[in-house]
Amino acid sequence: MEQVEKFIHWLNDIVWGPVMLVLLVGTGIWLTLILRGLQFGMLFYALKQAFRPHPKKDDGSDHEGDVSHFGALMTALSATIGTGNIAGVATAVVTGGPGAVFWMWIAAILGMCTKFAEVTLAVHFRERNERGDWVGGPMYYIKNGLPKNCQWLAYLFSAFGVLTVFGTGNATQVNTITTAIDSALLSYGVIQTSSLKMVNLTIGIIITSLILIILLGGIKRIGSVTEKLVPLMAFVYIILAIGVIAINFKHIPTVFAMIFKGAFNPSSVTGGAVGAVFISIKKGVSRGIFSNEAGLGTGSISHASADTTEPVRQGLMGIFEVFADTIVICTLTALVILCSGVQIKYGTVAAAELTINGFIATYGNWVSLFTAVALVCFAFSTALGWGLYGSRCIEYIFGSKVLKPFAVVYAFIAIIGATADLRAIWGIAETFNGLMVIPNLIAVLLLSKTFLRLVKDYFSRFPIYDRNEM
Repeated sequence: MEQVEKFIHWLNDIVWGPVMLVLLVGTGIWLTLILRGLQFGMLFYALKQAFRPHPKKDDGSDHEGDVSHFGALMTALSATIGTGNIAGVATAVVTGGPGAVFWMWIAAILGMCTKFAEVTLAVHFRERNERGDWVGGPMYYIKNGLPKNCQWLAYLFSAFGVLTVFGTGNATQVNTITTAIDSALLSYGVIQTSSLKMVNLTIGIIITSLILIILLGGIKRIGSVTEKLVPLMAFVYIILAIGVIAINFKHIPTVFAMIFKGAFNPSSVTGGAVGAVFISIKKGVSRGIFSNEAGLGTGSISHASADTTEPVRQGLMGIFEVFADTIVICTLTALVILCSGVQIKYGTVAAAELTINGFIATYGNWVSLFTAVALVCFAFSTALGWGLYGSRCIEYIFGSKVLKPFAVVYAFIAIIGATADLRAIWGIAETFNGLMVIPNLIAVLLLSKTFLRLVKDYFSRFPIYDRNEM
């Protein structure tokens, strides 16, 4: 097992090496330049668009989408607000030092433009499948937007997507659920350590059943669940996190000093446990992408189902998505860890327990119940969102006949996630995430002129600045 973990670590270092970082950051910089920093000026407009109903068509009818634009946004957020916000941020801080948070912010700022482009292209190039549902995402804007000699990129993305969902979208998420529930039950003395295996198996079976029932209902059932669950869970988590920050407010200046100093001199903050700036950058960027998915293209898959006739308007939801996920929730998680006084062993391995301990250190053991509920909701919604992504990817390769078998297999992976040691799975998930980036960003760069044309056309018809809607 040790040799397997070493191989995975080696492969992960290659995938998330300098070339990948240049591709991710370079794409974000390029899109930011051609859009003249639009993500900054459009942020508040995007926020407004996210929470208000889109206008009906000229004839008064509804748009031809499968879910509302808000439901599509919540489905996308359900996949991004999950383990990456809890365990992922903890891992970034421990392995990359507090400075990793700074690079996570940079990845998010640039990623707003990337996600904006992905969603816009997904809606523009979407199509109806055999069952009459709108389907879109990287494989479809490759298929319908690029020449035929580039079609292999669509299959490559879909293949990596299918392989990714079982780890990123399911096993690691369910593992976070069991960790949260176990922590709460143990802190209250409800169970003993000897009972954990049976408890975790039971949790796995329950989650398997729920995932299967919801996934078999398709995008409409997933959307109806996520648009209720995501806002609630985000609100609870944000309130708890703000409470930790408020109670430990005197430590905030020191924490921000650690973040900015550690971004360029990690060893000065970590005592030498993390000494390389590149490690800090790598962990910040990779974990930021793991969380907000800007560059992966996966979030655009759910947005493609939105009931909108304006690709750019839905694309603006991508800006809000990255902002909410990384700038808000990931930052709050990092501040909880860094200002709560919980012991941080830099250069080691950390997961959701570190974040949970940050809350417990401030509130006491009673908060483990509330954090458990929030973490369960985070992780479960992510499993649903990635279940949709996986079904769209495998449908692109094999057709709709494989959707039900895929849903069954995907659901039962939850049992493995609940009961097995996932140290190797975390590395595999991160590696396949990186591999998905390559075909997606190649397509985004090749289609950047099309994307820019769509943006210019939209703002020529909806002169937002003139209407003072910012």
